[in-house]
Formats: sequence, structure tokens, C-alpha cells
Amino acid sequence: MAASCAAASEFLCTFNKQMPRVYQFSLCTFRRISISATKCGSQPQLQPKSSPQQLVGVVGLEIHAQIRSNTKLFSASPVRFSSPPNSLVSFFDASLPGTLPVLNKRCVEAAVMTGLALNCTINHKSLFDRKHYFYADLPAGYQITQQRRPIAVDGVLNYSLMGGKKKNQVVRKRARITQIQLEQDSGKSLHDDLRSQTLIDLNRAGVGLMELVMEPDMSCGEEAAAAVRELQLILQALGTCEGNMSEGQLRVDANVSVHRPGRPFGVRTEVKNINSARYLARAIDYEIQRQIQVLESGGTVQNETRAYDSKTGGTIPMRDKEGLQDYRFMPEPNLPPLIVYEDHASLPTGTELSQAVVLQEMRDRLPELPHVTRDRLVDAYSILPEHSFTLVNEDGLVEYFEAVMKRTRMNARKVIGWVTNELLGQLKQQDSSVGQSPIGPSALAELLELQETGKISSSGAKQVFQEMWRSPGKTAHLIIEEKDLGLVSDTEQLHGICQRILDSHPEEVNAIRKGNKKVLNKLMGLVQKETKGRADPVVVRAILQDKSS
Repeated sequence: MAASCAAASEFLCTFNKQMPRVYQFSLCTFRRISISATKCGSQPQLQPKSSPQQLVGVVGLEIHAQIRSNTKLFSASPVRFSSPPNSLVSFFDASLPGTLPVLNKRCVEAAVMTGLALNCTINHKSLFDRKHYFYADLPAGYQITQQRRPIAVDGVLNYSLMGGKKKNQVVRKRARITQIQLEQDSGKSLHDDLRSQTLIDLNRAGVGLMELVMEPDMSCGEEAAAAVRELQLILQALGTCEGNMSEGQLRVDANVSVHRPGRPFGVRTEVKNINSARYLARAIDYEIQRQIQVLESGGTVQNETRAYDSKTGGTIPMRDKEGLQDYRFMPEPNLPPLIVYEDHASLPTGTELSQAVVLQEMRDRLPELPHVTRDRLVDAYSILPEHSFTLVNEDGLVEYFEAVMKRTRMNARKVIGWVTNELLGQLKQQDSSVGQSPIGPSALAELLELQETGKISSSGAKQVFQEMWRSPGKTAHLIIEEKDLGLVSDTEQLHGICQRILDSHPEEVNAIRKGNKKVLNKLMGLVQKETKGRADPVVVRAILQDKSS
């Protein structure tokens, strides 16, 4: 073992001397992604001319999802983000002669589970192929993938987006999935223009990927972004991919064309390696409008690969695709067919269960999927559909909300307001996750129960919440006592305060007597100011109405 480690170190030292100098770079990490609110087909930068039969967009996606696994697809090298360059490279990753691939069972199970969640047909027998293409950052000179017979085919992604004039109606969509295939990732080529060097980091080379190829069933950037966001949530629920786009764990290529309804699809362009759902929506909408403008100006759309420039909001050409690309696929000679068994009864005699992938086991392990969770929340708690989207989109928020609901009698919609406005608002300000909240579900439920039972006003409850956030561990009861925030229950004292307010505002009293009931709210605010928000608003309103009538 020591000799192997020494040999590896010696090789990497030699490799780094012979190859261009290597460096690493950092990426900002975003906890979640957002979907563009741009309407389908709209784009501010480019405006197509009017046409009797308007050209419309056609969008298909190819998505590379990095499998959540401790090791790579065909080697025992660990998988970690932001490790020192070339520190996670095995002999196989570096393509030393005589090294052979050993398939990672975890990656196979992840692909099978993803396929099941997306209603795919799982091929009991799938095959691996070599794709010969110039990868400067894959030492072998080819990529191991699945071209002839992938692990899963013929699936569907059901996704939803908020539509209607007020964006409060759930619009359900579906995108067909042609196939899901296993393949290895390439390394990173980092171009140093200042020194005219290309820097290579092989840490990512060989990391397991699932490539999901989707049919052109979308028509605009908003739909594509919603589909990617839904897929991201599904993968995270399954635990098969962490889905952090800023770290390259989910990368999207968009195939975009335009046509007139009822006519064949137009020439498509491919927008490569988009790492944000927001950018995906913008890139697609821009590309649709660019193609429409080209065609309506008498030009021809080129079959090419383009990149999205986030600074300008447009796409730019990378290379043309007019010539037929020959990837020279051939069967991978060092990997036998991948067999997935239906159930334990179908296992051949003598097969070790730990080495077999069994479909029935994968089906039994499927969790509740995001669209099911949203429907369940709406049915169980009578909340609005848009609220269910907010809960599901934030990791851990559904569990937090339901834990609060179990401990309080407050109406679910009021609890939603606290969870999405107060709690989530504070978390966003500090760029924290739900799991990092200093106020746990039981602590928030205690506060809401005090408000619900009339022990504290809504404004007072918000003051208590802020203090609980600043002083973790302090209970709502303790803060109410320390700050004297409990509701004023002395009716005689409230009558006296209300009378003083009325006596000092005769004009407002006259306005109320003339029928202007809105002025009453101003007087109520003055009472609350004097009582520091501790007066019961229902009692105060009744007293003011009685005294001003």
C-alpha cells in the first residue's frame, strides 16, 4: 500500500511538471435558485416584427447531474468540492496503462432511483460505450458513457409553475425524458490568458454523472427554469444529487429553435453549460427572440453552439455544428453489461445481495416527491398553492412548518405568514438555512400559542420573536415577563386610555360620528402606541366605537 502511495505521489509530481501549471479557483455558493418571472416568449432586448402566424419557441434540455457519491464512477478516488488541484486523482483517473474501471454500485442505484422517480422504464440490461472526442482534461482521450442502451428510457417530468394574472394559479406541465445514462465527468481546463496557458485540474475527472436527455416539450425560458427547479427538488429528495448549480453539480444545455405552429421545427442552436435557473430562463428567451429576429429579417439561423453571457444578457457564438460530429462510439471492452434485477427471486443462484441492484428495493426506498408534498400540504392545511411552493422550495421548511402545526391551535394560514415572512425573512438576511435557525419549531409554536390565546398582541409577538432571534434559549414566556409585553387586561385602565385619546382628538371623533369609520384605525394606533402594543385590538375597537358614537 505504501509503495502504491509513493508511486502515485511520484507520478503526480511528474504529471504536474509536464503539464501546464495548475491552480484552483473559488465559486460563490448559493443555497437555492430562483425561477425567472419572465413571461413565455417575452424578451426586453429584442422585439420581433409582427406576423400573421407568430413564430414560437421550442426548447429541449440536456441535464448533467453529478451523482451524490463518496467516490467516483469507476475508481475509489473521493469526491469533494474545492479540494487542492489534482489531489483526488487515482491511477485510473490519470489513465495509467494497465488500470481498469470498477463500477460504483452507489452510482448505479442513484441512476435507477432517479429513473423510477421520473416514471422511466429501467433497462434490466444496459451497456457502456467509449465516446472518442478530444477532451483535453480526460487523459484517456475518451469518455465512458452509455450510447447504445442506457440505464433508463421513456420517462416524464411533471412540473408546475405559477400562472394567471396574479401568478396565483398552478399551471401543470410535463416534459418527456428520452433517456437517463451513466457517464464519467471530465476534468477542468482553466485558461490563463495573461500567461497564454491552459491549466488542468483532474479532481473532477471520473466523477459519476447522470445525463438526462429531454424532448423539446417546452416553449420558453420560464417553463425550462421551472422544469429544472422541479428536477433539482426531486434529486435532492431522492438524495441522488445535491443539485448545487453554482458548484457545477447540475449543468444544463438548452436546445432552442423556433417555428410556426403546425410546421416542422426550425434549425436549433445549443446554449451550453448554464449553471443557474435564472440564467437559463434569460438565455432561452433571448435566443428565441434572436432567432425570430434573424428569420423575420430574411436571414438563416445557424446550427451552432452558443454560450450565455450574464453581463450582456445575450448569447454568443462558440463553434458551428454544421458538420456531422463523429464521436466514434465503440463498446467499452473493460466493462461487462450492467444487469439490474427485478426482485430477489430473479437473482441468479449464488449472487451476493450486496453486489446486486434490485429494482424492488429501489421502489421501496422512494420518498415522497415534491409535487405530492405540495398537493398534500394544500389538502391537509387548506393553504394557498403558492404557499406550498414556498415551503417545498426551501430545504427543511416543510418539516419545520408541520412541526409548528402539531404544537399550536393557530390557523394554518397565520402560521404560514410567520414561517414565510418572519422566519424565512430573517434566514434570508443572514444567508442561513432552516436548520440553522436559532428559533426551533417548538419555540415558535409556544409564541404563536400565546398570541392565539390572547396573552400577547400580534405586534407584541413580533417584538418577542425578534428578541428570541437575538437571544437563543430565551423562552417567549420569559421575554414577555422581562419586557412587560403581555396584553393589558385591566378594562378600567383601557377605558381611561381610550377616553384620553378621544378627548385630545375631537376632529377625528366628529369624523367618526359623520360616518368616516376609517379614522377609527388612527385612534386605535394611538392607543397601541401608548400601551406599547399591549392592548387587545378587539377590546380597544369596541371601547372606541362605544365612546365615539
